[in-house]
Amino acid sequence: MTQEQCTHRNNVQSSEKPHVYKVGIYGWRKRCLYFFVLLLMILILVNLALTIWILKVMNFTIDGMGNLRITEKGLKLEGDSEFLQPLYAKEIQSRPGSPLLLQSSRNVSINILNGKNQIVTQLVAGSNAIEARGKKLEVKSNAGKLLFSANDQEVVVGAERLRVMGAEGAVFSNSVETPHVRAEPFKELRLESPTRSLFMEAPKGVQILAEAGDIQTTCRSELRLESKDGEIMLDASKVKLLRLPEGKASPMGTRQTVYEVCLCPNGRLFLSQAGTGSTCQISNSVCL
Repeated sequence: MTQEQCTHRNNVQSSEKPHVYKVGIYGWRKRCLYFFVLLLMILILVNLALTIWILKVMNFTIDGMGNLRITEKGLKLEGDSEFLQPLYAKEIQSRPGSPLLLQSSRNVSINILNGKNQIVTQLVAGSNAIEARGKKLEVKSNAGKLLFSANDQEVVVGAERLRVMGAEGAVFSNSVETPHVRAEPFKELRLESPTRSLFMEAPKGVQILAEAGDIQTTCRSELRLESKDGEIMLDASKVKLLRLPEGKASPMGTRQTVYEVCLCPNGRLFLSQAGTGSTCQISNSVCL
């Protein structure tokens, strides 16, 4: 190539303008980016403000939140607390000197489960009644003395005195076994069976004692005092047998005002006019 051709090509290349490439975001893309960044900052500020407001309202502290405090012994709740879901805890107790209140609009149930998640003991306090289910129910005093016990076999009252405050007293459909029945001071004791019989028996005897009053036994049909191996003793300064029937005897002259008490073979008592000898044999028409 000649020298003239090289000079011409260099002149042509130097006369052309070089291309410039711009790097970055320009135009509407840049405006959208700034808008999104601004919106994100606003959201962050709003979120931070709401977080601070929630912490303030819920009373979040290092020890807990609200009425809930975290202590070394567990969780501590102050004031009224409402649980919408089941609560599982090993122990629930109130503050020293304050009562523990369990309140529900329907009922409060306490269930004891075994290893198979079956209910073995249950206590339900409802609006109509309090029900306890289990093998045995025991009530003890602070000293550990048994006051009341009930199971399928028997009911035991361990207190020194059982008081029935009802006006009608206590009603038993079956037999009652007790070593002592006593009324309150200056009160009457009544053992009554309005439609059936009343039996009192003991292997070593039955003692009826009224130290400051009378003993009255009333029945509609028959009153029987029976002693199979012993005797019946009437020990008193006066023994009155009212309304005994009088046996009719043949006239013996002047009517006497002295009578003797006669006993029939069937155990019936009657009065007979007294004579020089016994008149029971001639006045035994009552025994027929």
